[in-house]
Amino acid sequence: MWLFALFLAIPLIEIALFIQVGGLIGLWPTLAIVVLTAFLGTWMIRAQGVMALDRLRASLNELRDPTEPLAHGAMILIAGALLLTPGFFTDAIGFALLIPPVRSAVYAYLRRRMAVRGFAAGPGPARPEEPLDVIIDVEYEEVNPRRRGNSGWTGH
Repeated sequence: MWLFALFLAIPLIEIALFIQVGGLIGLWPTLAIVVLTAFLGTWMIRAQGVMALDRLRASLNELRDPTEPLAHGAMILIAGALLLTPGFFTDAIGFALLIPPVRSAVYAYLRRRMAVRGFAAGPGPARPEEPLDVIIDVEYEEVNPRRRGNSGWTGH
C-alpha cells in the first residue's frame, strides 16, 4: 500500500512544484533548470560512479566485506535515475544521494534494519561431490578430415 501511495504522491508533488516554480520564474527558465540538472547530475554520477567502482574493487582485492561500497554504488545508481527523471523533488533527492555523508547516513540506517548473514571470498571447490582424480575411460577413432563420405552426423 505504501508503494502505491509513493507512486501517487511523487507525481503530484512534482506537478505542484512545476506550477509553483513556473509561476515564479516562467516556463522557459523552469525547463532550462530541469534540463541543466539532468546534465549536471549525469556528470556527477559518472565521476562518483568511477570512485564507487574503485572502492568496490579495493574492498574485493583486500577480501573485505563489499557491502558498503555496493550500497554506495546502488545509491548512486538510484540518484542517477532520479536526476534523469524530470522534476524538482526527484532532483533534490537525487542530488542528496550524491553527497557521500548522506549516503553514509542512509547506509547506516539500512544496516541497522538488516543483517548480513555471512560473507565469503576466495576460490571454492569446483564440485565438492566429485573427486578431482577421476579417470574417464573412453574409446576413440581418428577421423581423416580429407576423406569424403558418410560422417555419421549428417547421414550423407
